[in-house]
Amino acid sequence: MRNPMKARQGQNDSYPEKFPLEVPDAKEAVVDPPAYTGVDTSGVDPKKVLLKMDLHLIPMLALLYLLSFLDRGNIGNARIEGLVETLNMTGPQYNWTLTVFFFTYCAFEVPSNLLLKRLRPSIWLPSIMVAWGTVMTLMGIVQDFKGLLIARLFLGITEAGLYPGVAYYITMWYCRTEAQFRQAMFFSAASVAGAFSGLLAYGIAKMDGVGGYEGWRWIFILEGILTVLVACVAFFTIYDFPETAKFLTETERAWVVHRLRYQGSKDSGQMVAESEHFKWRYVREAFTDWQIYLGLWMYWGIVCPLYGTSLFLPSIIRELGYTSSTAQLLTVPIYIVAAILAVAVAWFSDRSGQRSPYIFTCMCAIVIGFIICISASAHGGVPGVVYAGIFIAVCGIYPAFPGNVTWISNNLAGSYKRSAGMAIHIGVGNLAGAMASNFYRSRDAPKYILGHALELSFVAVGLCAVVGLRVNYQRINGKRDRMPLGEYSDAENSEKGDRAPTF
Repeated sequence: MRNPMKARQGQNDSYPEKFPLEVPDAKEAVVDPPAYTGVDTSGVDPKKVLLKMDLHLIPMLALLYLLSFLDRGNIGNARIEGLVETLNMTGPQYNWTLTVFFFTYCAFEVPSNLLLKRLRPSIWLPSIMVAWGTVMTLMGIVQDFKGLLIARLFLGITEAGLYPGVAYYITMWYCRTEAQFRQAMFFSAASVAGAFSGLLAYGIAKMDGVGGYEGWRWIFILEGILTVLVACVAFFTIYDFPETAKFLTETERAWVVHRLRYQGSKDSGQMVAESEHFKWRYVREAFTDWQIYLGLWMYWGIVCPLYGTSLFLPSIIRELGYTSSTAQLLTVPIYIVAAILAVAVAWFSDRSGQRSPYIFTCMCAIVIGFIICISASAHGGVPGVVYAGIFIAVCGIYPAFPGNVTWISNNLAGSYKRSAGMAIHIGVGNLAGAMASNFYRSRDAPKYILGHALELSFVAVGLCAVVGLRVNYQRINGKRDRMPLGEYSDAENSEKGDRAPTF
């Protein structure tokens, strides 16, 4: 009888320090026999290999996402430096330039993720990075609302593949109970981007008048050029897959490949490999999987506040009575603390093998933050309290996000289904950005009570989704624990993926 305490969907208890150390013979692996058959991995030090992977993979991924989030959100910094006035835009027109980005961004995420799997990450990711850096640079020379609108549409197309691509890429290297910590280290770059964006915008704005360009134009131009330069380096510093990683020895590659392929069934008593073959059926299954759509409400409950704060935080702080330069600088401590908390919470989550308690707790912090913002704004005359509320909300947003993405990816099995499922979850989830772009209207300044209230309502629904996912995962786990072993062959279980009794 199987151990009823084994790791199952939604729980993901920690792996033992060492995975099975012998790669099975090809005859034992019914589906997708692993590479390096017969390689003795008994001398592999797991901690040493993971450290190697962290040092070779995470810094560049974090830098890519930092630049992506910087380029996506710097329009908020440009706004308080005169963007709207120069282009003679109204408040609704400005909100439209934020909204249209997410239409193309969401539409192109699924095909981009499928291409990432079919092509080499070292080619695909830097290529789209060159494209969006070019678009960002050209945003610095737009002359009217239409030009900015078109540029933002193309920015959405070119940036679409990065976040879901990198989130999926991490699952191709790390096991389920190691993923959130790495997702958080990479995602914390978004927090750093928020801080860096304020500092950078503060400095670049001093170039106002240089070359006949306003300071906000230089924000776009210089940050776009920086992105292109880093992309050129990324062509040579991004590694493709564990099977071809030159920084690992042959034995270490065998160990990494084996444990990734068999991680879904490690506690079931059967060694079932994940399917690595592409079939359109896996994509269709991703589009019809209930957990992705319930997970979307959780995602929206986190991402609506994420985009609301990243796009409008400088403006919100300025409307509290601070100067533009002070508003830029006051965003910095918020994001630095949020980055530290994101990594710390992820470490504890991976160590405990639990996702939902940490996500739920962090989302409760978001609720508290927005309640403070609404109460203080309604009272009036207490800008410091409003700032404190935003601070608390952001410190809940950034730790919750990696857990939300990791929890869903942990419960999708089959390489291509996971690729498509993560892209759907993240892509449709990012429509929250289109909604959040219209929460903070110019006519609601300086209190923005409507914006804060809408954010709060999405977080409340997201909390209900977290509870719903947890309850359903526990129900499914209980049902599978009662099923007899050997009902399906290894080949059938591999084809079933996350619907297999062994998963």
